[in-house]
Amino acid sequence: MAFRTLLVPVDGSASGRVVLKTALQVAREHDAHVDAVHVRPDPRVGVPLVGEGMSAGMVEELIDLAEKETAARAREARALFEQIQAEHGLPLTADPTGPAPSVAYAEVEGREEEEIARRGRVHDLIVLARPQQRPEGDAAVIFNAALFETGRPVLVAPIREGIIGRHVAVAWNGSAEAARAVAAAMDFLNRAETVEVVSADPDKASDVRLKDLVDYLGWHGIAVRPHASGEASHAGEAVAHAVAAADLVVMGAYSHSRLRQLILGGVTRYMLEHAPQALLMAH
Repeated sequence: MAFRTLLVPVDGSASGRVVLKTALQVAREHDAHVDAVHVRPDPRVGVPLVGEGMSAGMVEELIDLAEKETAARAREARALFEQIQAEHGLPLTADPTGPAPSVAYAEVEGREEEEIARRGRVHDLIVLARPQQRPEGDAAVIFNAALFETGRPVLVAPIREGIIGRHVAVAWNGSAEAARAVAAAMDFLNRAETVEVVSADPDKASDVRLKDLVDYLGWHGIAVRPHASGEASHAGEAVAHAVAAADLVVMGAYSHSRLRQLILGGVTRYMLEHAPQALLMAH
């Protein structure tokens, strides 16, 4: 699948800088359009609940303070966007018939997870920070909304800026989620200098299962180097070690039940918390 439209939330934070730069880098390399959006929460939605039992004057004071804070964050987000847009030199336009790559900026009021879910459904790729890197807001809720409620792949930005897509590793466990991730990543895979396939389920995956994917990608003209992940105390640790040389990891997300992931952990959570590379995920 070719990427033509990317969605990226902008929050003005240090991690947000890497996310926005990642989105613009991908847009430049894939001749795509980036829709950058900053979502301002409505202070009047949450403050009255916090202020139960407080006087009307105190509630209004809290609302006024919250409005000033959200306005300040909006200014920081806009300033960050303008700086990075100028650095990359992508033209500002919201016209689908215009030249690509390009970028547009919007500021809206609402719940960020709802806006990302609604807008994400009409974009090819959603670019996000890792949940634990977002300094404010319910980052896990936003990440889950993008992953579970859009039907679109999510590109989790790397910890630090860098090249993305030169060396791609596919963490393969034969699941439907992993298959969706591979389908979404075909543009990256076709452009990559090297592609390797790593077993993401070392207790169950077999050489035959890896060979199935190698053959599939071969039919698309993609040369692949397969190998199984090594032994480790945690499956996620084994995968992270096996893909350490890659700058982009393609993988299914939460291919086991959410309850099992919560109780036992899983490859998805481990990679989000420990792997420094960009992660292209699909559910």
